Amino acid sequence: MVRPTSRDCTLVIMAKAPRPGNVKTRFAQSLFPLAAVELYRCLLEDTLALAESLGDADVAIMCPESDVEELSRLAGTGVPVVAQSGDGLAAGLTSVFAHFAVPGGRRVVAFNSDSPHLPPSVLGSAFEALTAHDVVVGPTHDGGYYLVGATVSHPELFTGDGMGTMNALETLLARTRSLGLSVHLTEPFYDIDLLADLKRLAAELPRAPARAPRTAEWLEQWRHAVAQLRTQA
Repeated sequence: MVRPTSRDCTLVIMAKAPRPGNVKTRFAQSLFPLAAVELYRCLLEDTLALAESLGDADVAIMCPESDVEELSRLAGTGVPVVAQSGDGLAAGLTSVFAHFAVPGGRRVVAFNSDSPHLPPSVLGSAFEALTAHDVVVGPTHDGGYYLVGATVSHPELFTGDGMGTMNALETLLARTRSLGLSVHLTEPFYDIDLLADLKRLAAELPRAPARAPRTAEWLEQWRHAVAQLRTQA
């Protein structure tokens, strides 16, 4: 496993408070609202555990201002929770690098809160890539990205155009080229945005539940609930 080489690394989780209507809204037609919230809480808690398992990287959370208090209780005293400036994902990513990429070459990686099943080696390799590249990006299979890292704040990378769409990765890479920045791509992966993603995770995690134990337990309960509903139908 590749690990960051010193404490000049910060891994920032992009998160929201687990409340109905605030998280996993794409699951509204597939799961009860409270079930979607509980799923997100499990994903976030497992993501925090994954981040802390790196050992040599500081961990923080970036979130909307309204979510700071609730996420601070969830994360505990060891993980700072910082309010982003402005609304939306683009504002959140801009805030991450404006806040954490201080002068002196600190390596900062912003990571989503719903990929606790990602191998820790991928996060370590992202930090390692920042020793030789301006930007590191982790592409998802659906045309987006699950992480982005840099050592300097580049606000021009994150505008509203294309954020959260199937062209998000293409848009981001086009902006890095226009700014003359060197880019390293990590291993493509998937996050949990759609029911198909959740089904894929439910098929994979039983083989290695320790990768995301809270999520694995939730998925097992979900599996039994779905089976009961089918039996009653």
